[in-house]
Amino acid sequence: MLTRVADPHTSHQTDFMTETETIAYDVVVLGAGPVGENVADRTRAAGLSTAIVESELVGGECSYWACMPSKALLRPVLARADARRLPGLSQAVRGPLDAAAVLARRDEYTSHWHDDGQVRWVESIGADLYRGHGRLAGKRTVTVTGADGEVRTLTARHAVAVCTGTRARLPDLPGLAEAGPWTSREATSAKEVPRRLIVVGGGVVATEMATVFQALGSQVTVLVRGKGLLARMEPFVGELVAEALTEAGVDIRTGTSVESVTRENGTVIAATGTGDRFEADEILFATGRAPRTDDIGLETVGLEPGSWLSVDDTLRVEGTTWLYACGDVNHRALLTHQGKYQARIAGNAISARAAGVPLLETDPWGAHSATADHRAVPQVVFTDPEAAAVGLSLAEAERAGHRVRAVDVDLSSVAGASLYGDGYRGRARMVVDLDEEILRGVTFVGPGVGELLHSASIAVAGEVPVERLWHAVPSYPTISEVWLRLLEAYRG
Repeated sequence: MLTRVADPHTSHQTDFMTETETIAYDVVVLGAGPVGENVADRTRAAGLSTAIVESELVGGECSYWACMPSKALLRPVLARADARRLPGLSQAVRGPLDAAAVLARRDEYTSHWHDDGQVRWVESIGADLYRGHGRLAGKRTVTVTGADGEVRTLTARHAVAVCTGTRARLPDLPGLAEAGPWTSREATSAKEVPRRLIVVGGGVVATEMATVFQALGSQVTVLVRGKGLLARMEPFVGELVAEALTEAGVDIRTGTSVESVTRENGTVIAATGTGDRFEADEILFATGRAPRTDDIGLETVGLEPGSWLSVDDTLRVEGTTWLYACGDVNHRALLTHQGKYQARIAGNAISARAAGVPLLETDPWGAHSATADHRAVPQVVFTDPEAAAVGLSLAEAERAGHRVRAVDVDLSSVAGASLYGDGYRGRARMVVDLDEEILRGVTFVGPGVGELLHSASIAVAGEVPVERLWHAVPSYPTISEVWLRLLEAYRG
């Protein structure tokens, strides 16, 4: 038990610790978000005793401040947008959204920021949950400091898995800290809709939150340092999303860097490098993520605090035999679903090594494979229009040295698009490897395209030959018929 007492001979406090029991497990997991939960689930299923440590809410960033609340906020926005495109329904949905009801529904999706249900799930798999701050304290050792100051020591016979995720990264700007900026957490948990909102950034968080708050009634200004939105996707994606946001009333300024931020009498003022000043009630910085590894004891095992953790394809940290890193912290793909995939792979690898079973590295397609494949990383951006992509963009494929060809199709030419109503705008691209005759990447943008993505993921991950795709017949009339149009365009 760590106890603080006043030293009678000094003006400061000193710490002393009485001996506590050291508790041994097969596996200790740092972080009880979706990634850590999946590691624990796999190792418990293999019969390994597992402890999971969490300093905040069980369920992690995704459940309370990212995936779930953001999509709960976006769903009414996108449903209204779809309805407004349909004759016979459009006139019925011309009024404003009920912002209070949208926020209340978001609260339900986050369980009002209570994690009782998630805790019950951890208990149901037989893992032991420790609440508190977990830190490495040497090889295969973790200390957990609880809110009451009590310290427990956990040891791991086989593995420690770091699944602590990321936090929003704020730039070092004059006046920013004092101005009280929003990050993704404040945006997704907002209790009120600001009358004016500045969004700094042009990526996924920036575009999704601009979509939400404009629809809920904010006057939104987006300040983008680069040339456009969603720069990591095909260029036409950002162009279509920017066009739709602009039509909705969002003011998008590209090539604009924020140099300082101040708050005067409740008003936020952002000054840019071009001398412009933008005023708002709140300012959201969506300018990247940093790993939550700065205070988890990495220095005790020879690693740099605050660093991304480099891993091999079994998700084991390079240079170690017992430390694993899954999800955002290894910087391979900052996506919840990809982190959960990595967690399943890591759980398989830990369990196999614990049992002395050879890893199935020669069989990457096996259900119990213990090596991760990152060639087909999927992502959906829930803007209006939606954007979805898997694998490599054309530029990425060319940089990787592949001889490729991009095949583009206007999604509005597909019969199923007409079911979405008037004025459907969208585009699809597949990047074909001309030597292997397989797909290196696929991108869609348009209403409803998120549901198209898994078919593309299967094609890319499975390296399905283009000729075989001809025999995967899309149903009529659905927008999945875009596959037929793409193949026809490729054949010429």
